[in-house]
Amino acid sequence: MRTLLVLAKQPELAAALGAIVDPERYRVVPREDLVEAEPLLRQGLIDVLVLDAELTSIQPIRIVEQVLRLAPGCPVFICAGARQWEWEEEAYLLGVKQILAKPVRPRLFATLLERLWTSTPSRPPESVAPPAAAPAEFRTESLRTPRRTLEVLRDVSGVLSHALCPGTLLKEFLLLLREVIGVNRAAIFLRTPPGEGSAGADAGAARRLHSICAIGIAPGLLEHFTLSLDAGIGGYVSRQGKILKCSGDEASHDREIQKEFELLGAQVAIPILDRESAVGVAVFDDRLMGEPIANEELALIFHLLEQLGVAIRNGWLHDELATNHEMMANILGQLSSGCVVIGRNLDVLHANPKALTLFARQGVSAAAMEFCDLPQILGSKVFEALKTGQGQPPFRCCLPAAPSAVYQAKITPFCRGDVAAPNVVLLMMEEITHLERAQQLEMESARLSLIQTIAERLAHEIGNALVPLSTHQQLLPQKIEDPEFRASHGQVLADGVKRISRLSQQMLFLARETIERRDTISVASLMQEAFAEAQAHYPDKKARLLMEAGNESLTLIGNHSALKHALAEIQLNALQACPANPQVTVRCQQITNGAGKQWLTIDIQDDGKGFSRETLAQVQQPFFTTRNVGLGLGLTVARKITEAHQGKLEIIPGTNGQHGVVRFLLPLPAA
Repeated sequence: MRTLLVLAKQPELAAALGAIVDPERYRVVPREDLVEAEPLLRQGLIDVLVLDAELTSIQPIRIVEQVLRLAPGCPVFICAGARQWEWEEEAYLLGVKQILAKPVRPRLFATLLERLWTSTPSRPPESVAPPAAAPAEFRTESLRTPRRTLEVLRDVSGVLSHALCPGTLLKEFLLLLREVIGVNRAAIFLRTPPGEGSAGADAGAARRLHSICAIGIAPGLLEHFTLSLDAGIGGYVSRQGKILKCSGDEASHDREIQKEFELLGAQVAIPILDRESAVGVAVFDDRLMGEPIANEELALIFHLLEQLGVAIRNGWLHDELATNHEMMANILGQLSSGCVVIGRNLDVLHANPKALTLFARQGVSAAAMEFCDLPQILGSKVFEALKTGQGQPPFRCCLPAAPSAVYQAKITPFCRGDVAAPNVVLLMMEEITHLERAQQLEMESARLSLIQTIAERLAHEIGNALVPLSTHQQLLPQKIEDPEFRASHGQVLADGVKRISRLSQQMLFLARETIERRDTISVASLMQEAFAEAQAHYPDKKARLLMEAGNESLTLIGNHSALKHALAEIQLNALQACPANPQVTVRCQQITNGAGKQWLTIDIQDDGKGFSRETLAQVQQPFFTTRNVGLGLGLTVARKITEAHQGKLEIIPGTNGQHGVVRFLLPLPAA
């Protein structure tokens, strides 16, 4: 009988499938979640798994991955009411056999089950013949030889269970060795583990071997006794990498080796290698009955110690990784930002306390936090980073648990070595609510300050325009018959209208978001019209315009009134800069940039003293003026109009006695 496991929150699907299948051939086992079904999957008791899930998120995909890790050969069916093609594709790529639509059709489900069994026929287990018993005389002779006696040491599984503790590992090995071959006394010396060596004046401690365990030797002797990697027993075995005997020629010619053998009461020293370098030395005495250890036994002990050396090196690496992991966990725990590390299989490898407060359910520890605890907007981006290996730039988001708070999220994938696919993804959440509020307050403060400045300048400028109007209005009843007064009154009205009209134009150009550019404009005519408008606000009969135009037929495409106003503002500033000789020089030139595009440069120069260093530093700012009247917006308005025409406005300070120049750069239409 085959077993069908049904994972469903509601019992209706299990009941429906139980009614479809043959009860004599299939047994239906319902379970609500994977936690309840995990023991059945691990023990291989399930033949088919049917998952009730909506394929609209990553959660069913994650359940399928966990099922296939627990039971790699188990066929998986998914019954879904709502489906999305990207999640269907992901499910089939993982190994799902079939995705069925609800309600399940009986004949289709039964047929799929039958095809499943017929496509994978089971094979009867092969009979294994019992091994032939060895002859009695062979077994007796085998147990008597030293090599057969040491065969029990090849299975070091019991000793390697202490691989993370070198002292216990080597102590158990010495006890096992004493039990098998009856060694009298023995001691093992190891190097200092990486990262634990002394620094400063005692840096040479890393070149010494310290006793880690011993049998048959007084502890007081080994407490202050060390071997060196540069001389004596330790120096020889680390350089040569082979067994050293006290009775050999090498030891007889080295007094220090002889002295160390005598102090330890040992007869042989065997290096402990990790297949790359020496990590320690093991010294042994003869057997308990005084017999020396045979060469064959020493060779076998050498190979066993080499295996233990690899285990010791791996234990050191484990300790180093554990220390680094603990240090990184402590560092992440001290951060004010939420940090979550997600593995390749969507497992939450680490979550600091801040992240638990943001994402985890009530009472869930860091070890129990799951990927599904992340909001959908973050989970989808993390899943995309794991699949593509591309990180996400910082983005703003709000969490359902704290809708009033604003967070900045950053997703960074990390790859190991040359592997293209990332192994882990780091999700960092930093609260920027206070920064957002500070920026809003700063913008509001700047906006209020700008409004205050505009109001003050407008009130001042309008007041200047109203003073002569108010004066003439008061004198009007008394001097209305005076011809000279009437002429002065008309001039005052005209000047006031011009000043207020110019102020209105400046405000309108500043308020516009876009400026239409549809007019075909003659450059020479535009200069004349702009000077006439500037001269209207500066009625001095001595004002002159000097034009140096390279091509009288040059034309522009743009807004005629806007460009005329921008040029008039700069020309008016030039006239006001030198009252004694109000003259404006305009130079127009056609140039070609490196990309082959045609540009028009318009240089406007006056006969004044030019820009001082202090003036040049502030002239770009709105509302800056060196005169008692005016808003100080002429250059700001001209710059905005120029940039709206895809051009630039530059200020060139005068050098070597030359006057300053304001330069317009405007694009010319293609020929």
